[in-house]
Amino acid sequence: MDSLVDLIADVNDTYWYVVIALLVGLGLYFTVRSRFVQIRLLPDMLRSVTEGAETLPDGTKGISAFKAFSISAASRVGTGNIAGVAIAISIGGPGAVFWMWVMAILGASSAFIESTLAQLYKVRDKDGGFHGGPAYYMLHGLRKRWMGVLFAVVITITYGFVFNAVQTNSIVDAVNTSLDTDGNGAAVVVGLVVAGLTAAVIFGGVRRISTVSSIVVPVVAGAYILMALLVVALNITEVPGMFRLIVENAFGIQEVVTGGFAAAFMNGIRRGLFSNEAGMGSAPNAGATAAVSHPVKQGLVQSLGVYFDTLLVCTATAFIILLSDPEYGTRAGASLTQNALAAQLGGWTVHFLTVAIFFLAFTSVIGNYYYGETNIEFLTPSRRVLTWFRALVVVCVFAGALGSVPLVWGLADLVMGVMATVNLAALLPLSGIAFLLFRHYSKQKAAGQDPTFHRDEIPEITGIQVWEPPTVSDADGRITSHG
Repeated sequence: MDSLVDLIADVNDTYWYVVIALLVGLGLYFTVRSRFVQIRLLPDMLRSVTEGAETLPDGTKGISAFKAFSISAASRVGTGNIAGVAIAISIGGPGAVFWMWVMAILGASSAFIESTLAQLYKVRDKDGGFHGGPAYYMLHGLRKRWMGVLFAVVITITYGFVFNAVQTNSIVDAVNTSLDTDGNGAAVVVGLVVAGLTAAVIFGGVRRISTVSSIVVPVVAGAYILMALLVVALNITEVPGMFRLIVENAFGIQEVVTGGFAAAFMNGIRRGLFSNEAGMGSAPNAGATAAVSHPVKQGLVQSLGVYFDTLLVCTATAFIILLSDPEYGTRAGASLTQNALAAQLGGWTVHFLTVAIFFLAFTSVIGNYYYGETNIEFLTPSRRVLTWFRALVVVCVFAGALGSVPLVWGLADLVMGVMATVNLAALLPLSGIAFLLFRHYSKQKAAGQDPTFHRDEIPEITGIQVWEPPTVSDADGRITSHG
């Protein structure tokens, strides 16, 4: 087992230089070409996420921007924010936090591009709603079905199987810390419970997933952020020194772990991407479900999701750990965050954080599942295949509870890198279309209008499956959006 872990680590250490070059390079390109859309249009992000859903052709309300945001947040806000940040700091030092922040700001521009494209090339499902994602913009935008198939296979394995194993693995780590045990008994129980709950939800479809996520994620994440703010308030005199340590270690000025700058940079980028998923092509699968009046609106909403995940929740974890004088250079997961919080606010917080990790990890599991489901439907219409996929997801959720932490996280890094590479290779040639849409949106905003889009307004864009012009839907002359 140790040799397998070492092999995966060696591959990741080499391959991730390629992934980081793509992430940073394209993030910079999208940022400059959009004139810092992820910063300039922050007010528009906040307005877009609160807008109601458009009416579908059958007269029902579609999934709102906020509910689509919640599906992606369910996948983003999970153990990566608590266990992943702890691992990044313990291995890469406090400087890893700085590179997480940088990656979030750059990545928000990539998130804007990929989710705008997912909205543009979404398709209508059998229930009248929408679904889509990178596989669909590779097919309809690039006209490369083989690339869409490759991405669909990779994301199904990544999210449906590997990332879901990471979630239950971290729950077990937290439960063992809470119960002060390291036996397999708790792992089996946790695996069975999470697997059972997962089965109950994923057979209910996207609307059940979005409903559960929109309630659980804001409540649990909000409570966690409030506890982090309390820790900061209790240690306010230490905060300037903490920021100085983060910056100095980020550039190798003050080395606290072996590897200095390289360790901080690599772990910050990896864990940041695992957490906020910007550029990976995962969140667009959720973004495509929203019934909004313009594709750019959902692109902005998903950019906001990157900030919510990294600049709020991940930063909360980082502050809790760094203000508790952690030990650097050793691998640790959720237990490091639990022990740090307990040192600040008392032993009861160990159990609180176990509950928080459970709910955040569980919503991540069902969000991850949805990404796999969307791409299974891209590969085949067979309901039997989808049923088998659901069954395998439940099995992997259980198996993750029994796996070792280094192996599970190593596999997550590997498949995450492959998935990001395929998606970024599609984003570059398609980004010009996203910028056409952005100009269309910006002109309407400048004229004081609420931006809307229909496919005949930019005829040079081909392959659009929905976004028909509105039609009169009833005798009263009310207009129904077909976008």
